[in-house]
Amino acid sequence: MYELVPAAGAAAIAHTSAASAQASAQSKRRRKTRCPTAALVSIRRKPQIRTFAIHLRRARVAAAAPARFGTTSAVTPATPPAPDYPQPFVPVDHIEPVPRRIRAFLGGEKVLDTSRALYVWEWPYYPQYYVPLADVRQDLLDSEGHTQQTGRGVVDLRGLRVGDRHRPRAARLLTESPIAGLSGTARFDWAAMDAWFEEDEQVFAHPRSPYTRVDALRSNRPVRVELDGVVLADAVSSVMVFETGLPTRYYLSRTDVDFAHLIPTGTVTACPYKGTTSGYWSVRAGGTVYGDLAWSYDFPTSPLLPIAGLIAFYNEKVDITLDGQRLERPRTHFFPR
Repeated sequence: MYELVPAAGAAAIAHTSAASAQASAQSKRRRKTRCPTAALVSIRRKPQIRTFAIHLRRARVAAAAPARFGTTSAVTPATPPAPDYPQPFVPVDHIEPVPRRIRAFLGGEKVLDTSRALYVWEWPYYPQYYVPLADVRQDLLDSEGHTQQTGRGVVDLRGLRVGDRHRPRAARLLTESPIAGLSGTARFDWAAMDAWFEEDEQVFAHPRSPYTRVDALRSNRPVRVELDGVVLADAVSSVMVFETGLPTRYYLSRTDVDFAHLIPTGTVTACPYKGTTSGYWSVRAGGTVYGDLAWSYDFPTSPLLPIAGLIAFYNEKVDITLDGQRLERPRTHFFPR
């Protein structure tokens, strides 16, 4: 989960935040209406579909706030403990070839089809696809008369139109770039498409990083989850999910979770490694309701099948005791503070 933004990482991506904020907001509104599980998730309100980008936008705003408003602090903040899990190591603007066929569709039309895409890391956590213009249906692109000067060159912003579907500023065309290999490529807003595929497998949320590993391992180490002194789960075993760049997540049997303290919500999130969530819950503890702290995947991707139907909690917001030892709450780009 789609799951501490280092100061360097936040600074490295700050130059993209203004352009991405508007596109992210538009994408979020569109995906809420297109989610195939919308009718299943909640009959009381529409699901809120969140991806990493939405959480990361919060981290960018938090990181930029002191500089933006010129505030200073007389107290030096304590240095947070070093994470006890592997961190992303890819530098910004790193490029690698994509050895997989990449396709994307909108309104039943194939917008792009390429076996020559590039992975480009616009920030350290995961890459974007940059696709040769020759492999893009350019007749579906609308000129909007907007350009942007970026560190990767001058970007020509184009809309995407298929029938009555219009996605403004969905494509960023790089005709000339100072970075080798990027001239003559296009990068598309992920949420502008109905579906993306690597070979014949659908990919969710954003491209998978070739440097990220995700393992689901069964463990008989007991796990206890608490919040404000309330026990939310007490399990003798779990499935541990180890994902590069994120703390270990503990997926627990529903019979070990006290649902008396959980409130179902309509939230839906997507992960390129696990799939789309089937349930989210807020937690009521000590008279306070904490929003969307637990989730489940009923139908995860095949490599993550061991977590099917199990419940996990955000380590950042609850207290977890593993094998009798209380764990420190980590900081992640979901919850940087």
